[in-house]
This record gives sequence, structure tokens and C-alpha cells, in this order.
Amino acid sequence: MSFSEKRVHLDDKNATIFLNNSIYNNIIRLNYKPKQELIILCIGTDRSTGDSLGPLTGTLLNKIDFFPATVIGNIYKPIHASNLKETINLINQKYLNPFIIAVDAGLGKQSSVGYIDVKKGPLKPGTGVNKNLPEIGDMHITGLVNVSGYMEYLVLQSTRLSVVMKMAEIISTALNLSISVLYEEVSAID
Repeated sequence: MSFSEKRVHLDDKNATIFLNNSIYNNIIRLNYKPKQELIILCIGTDRSTGDSLGPLTGTLLNKIDFFPATVIGNIYKPIHASNLKETINLINQKYLNPFIIAVDAGLGKQSSVGYIDVKKGPLKPGTGVNKNLPEIGDMHITGLVNVSGYMEYLVLQSTRLSVVMKMAEIISTALNLSISVLYEEVSAID
């Protein structure tokens, strides 16, 4: 498996450690520059259990004291299909060449449900529900919360909250660990 794509199941006892390493390695290999603004863009909605992974992750990250990255999107101010383009425009106006990690829920094959993927390149939000939305991110993290292929909106609506919450906890903890180490290393260089 190449560095550009890693996956771990939410029930793996080492899921957080694995994700931490995968996120850190991808950031380094994708040429993150010291002093470059790091943004975690958490995409989804609080109106659908399955699609709440991004907002829940953002909310958990916002509760961490001294989290060294900018978090955009949470359950109180979700980033979704209706405001994604506007949010991307605001990011481009406010930040000069930020490094963006996008976080979103996804649908997949039955055998993939429960996996969390870390991939290089932009996220293509909305593909699971056949929406054409702008791509975003230098890398992305996707939690495969349910099965695709039939009545996707209903499938997202009936996704178990326990699955989404456990994924959000693993992702937020792994992001905190990897980004904190990255910032410590950058600070030591200064």
C-alpha cells in the first residue's frame, strides 16, 4: 500500500495510532511547509446521522485546548452542499496557500463500511449522493459510514450514530496527535 492511501477499521484497537502515523506521513510527503496555515475542513451536516462525521469531528477538535490548526466546520456551523463553495472562496481570500485536510463521511461497499481512509489529493464531496460539488484539500480523510448504491439519502439518515461518533473520536484524536507533533517539530526549527 502506498503512502497516498491508508485505511483502518474503526474497531482496530490501534486505529488512532495507525491514523496518526498515516496523517503525519501524508502531511510530510505532500510537502507541507513550516509556517503554512493548516486547515481542517470538516464537511457534512447535522441534519443527517451518516453525514455528521465532519461536523462531529470539527466539534471534537474545537474542544481541544491549544489545537494548533484552524478548524472550519462543526455541528453548530456545518459546511455542507449549500455553503461549500462560499466557504472555499472565504478560505482562498483569508489564507495564502493553506494546507487543507478535508474530513467527510462516505458511502462504500458493504465490506468497506467502518473503514477510515486517509488519501492524498482533494476530497470530492457529494459523490456518494450524486452531487457535483467543488473538490477541496491537499489530502482528505473519509469515514465510510454505510453502504452505497441504493437510496443514499435514506441510508445516510439511518446510519448508526455510534459508528459515526466512534469514527469522529478516532479521527479527531489522530489529527490532534499528528498535528501537535508536526507543530512541535516546526517550532524546534525556529
